[in-house]
Amino acid sequence: MSTLEDLDLPADVKKMSVEDMELLAADIREFLVEKVSATGGHLGPNLGVVELTIALHHVFNSPKDPLIFDTSHQSYVHKILTGRAGQFDTLRQKDGLSGYTSRAESEHDWTESSHASAALAYADGLSKANVLQGKADRNVVAVVGDGALTGGMCWEALNNIAEADRNVVIVVNDNGRSYSPTIGGFARNLTNLRSQIAQIRIHSAYDEVMEHGKRTLKSMGWVGERAFGALQAVKDGIKHQVVPTEMFQELGMKYVGPIEGHNLKALISAFTYAKTYESPIIVHVATEKGHGFEPAVNNVADQMHSTGVIDPITGEELGEKRPGWTSVFSEELIRAGHERDDIVAITAAMAGPTGLTPFAEKFPSRFFDVGIAEQHAVASASGLALGGLHPVVAIYSTFLNRAFDQLLMDVALIKQPVTLVLDRAGVTGSDGASHNGVWDMALTSIVPGIRVAAPRDPERLREEFREAIAVETGPTVVRFPKGNVGDGVAEVRRTPGGCDILFATEGDEDGADVDDQGRILIVGIGEFAARAVIAARELAGDGYNVTVVDPRWIIPINPELVDMAQESDLVVVYEDGVIRGGVGSALSEALHAAEVDTPLRHLAFPDVFPGHATREELLESVGLDAASAARSIREWADNLEAWGD
Repeated sequence: MSTLEDLDLPADVKKMSVEDMELLAADIREFLVEKVSATGGHLGPNLGVVELTIALHHVFNSPKDPLIFDTSHQSYVHKILTGRAGQFDTLRQKDGLSGYTSRAESEHDWTESSHASAALAYADGLSKANVLQGKADRNVVAVVGDGALTGGMCWEALNNIAEADRNVVIVVNDNGRSYSPTIGGFARNLTNLRSQIAQIRIHSAYDEVMEHGKRTLKSMGWVGERAFGALQAVKDGIKHQVVPTEMFQELGMKYVGPIEGHNLKALISAFTYAKTYESPIIVHVATEKGHGFEPAVNNVADQMHSTGVIDPITGEELGEKRPGWTSVFSEELIRAGHERDDIVAITAAMAGPTGLTPFAEKFPSRFFDVGIAEQHAVASASGLALGGLHPVVAIYSTFLNRAFDQLLMDVALIKQPVTLVLDRAGVTGSDGASHNGVWDMALTSIVPGIRVAAPRDPERLREEFREAIAVETGPTVVRFPKGNVGDGVAEVRRTPGGCDILFATEGDEDGADVDDQGRILIVGIGEFAARAVIAARELAGDGYNVTVVDPRWIIPINPELVDMAQESDLVVVYEDGVIRGGVGSALSEALHAAEVDTPLRHLAFPDVFPGHATREELLESVGLDAASAARSIREWADNLEAWGD
């Protein structure tokens, strides 16, 4: 029987022997492979922190001692140990278990955002709160992936944590990777430290040999004595090589490590010491991403950082494989790289997920991975542009939030030609609130001089990306959704100003003229243009006069949209961003400035944080699927005087 079925978690973990915890670790690893292979999720990172998390719960007192994970995609074992194993069949599904820590799920979860490098700032604040409220004896534990330490926020927090005697335990979970191998000078230092693990293992082996064999050797007379002396000399030589690091100590903080991250005895010893150390302390733990699951360990690309549904034995992906938006962009970027020597590409630690790896392989000197540092990525891109190059910064839409100041003040203010490519724009689904990319249009729409494109299909992505990198007078943005591309949506015609008319009612199914009916203009944004056509066909079948336009470039507002709106009786903007500050808001302002009084209605994401569910479930829940859109438009139209009583 699995030990998971017998436990009162997490209390029972504190009572376990090391041997029992090793059995528990094996059960958890098997459980993770079984469950995550069926639902998808962050498998590799969690396989790597099994022993680490067990040891933390054995030593510390959660939730009294907060355990904060950075990023919290590595919190699956923590969820299991805090009583949520029975919910793993619903992982990342609607109304199910979140793929990150979630305050709504458990008192053991202190944070929710899955953006990296923030945990140490949380820990700094929590430890200050403990001191101010007479709880200075409590510990705050931050488990920080080594990739997160490439982000500037970590060092800003360390600067504050190091100056005070507060009980902050910083566990550096060092597996040498974020999505892919961690880069930069700091990463090189960690690699040097991590190499000491092999020496420590040899050192321990000599200890064991000498402990059990010294009496035998000494009993052999002078030959044994010489053999014993030789072993002692080798041991001392190895010990001399294992030198403590100065990297963290120069910050004024105690450093312990490196600790082998899959050795429970060593972990418990280090954490016990850290718990009683009455000042900030760093415990450096070397782990292996995907540990215990050979298909993950051998996955060179990302060691199964995040998977879809997979075969639990082979690790092979299951389900239909279709081209994705990211791969289309990747192909176009390589084409641009061949055509133009000034094209350079930048990633913030996610070359694979954003499609930059093929470019990096073909043009290694023109590719830059800056680590988990979106702010630096955008400001550095401005420097590249100032130097005469055209940078393409590929990041997830949700992470543009972090670099807004740099986009506004370091790029747009000085009118530099930087192209931002925003992957996973709009509603993404199962990754939850902090990964949905519904804010980028609202953010970019207020940047003076920026141009923003939202391609509706693969061909438009290629076309609009080429147009974006041709702009040399300021920043451009190309945004596209997560997942597989759909079928192309051909235009009926393209206007002189560059808008695509995708649908226009010519008559009902009996051929009757509908020109004298009220005219509805639907402005479909990006991938939602295809949904707008579906809704328009349904409305046209009911006798409504409908036109669907894809403006292609959504910011600034194309003057042609104002003209079209003036000739219509109702304008509906249908977009996959937040309702405030997006394209609908920008068009409303443009109509007001032009004194066009055509009623405008807005189909967009409400003013909430999207939860985790499939993309279609989320869209349907807020009335943004095509059928719901058609119902809303019909209701608005029927309430206008243009249709009479």
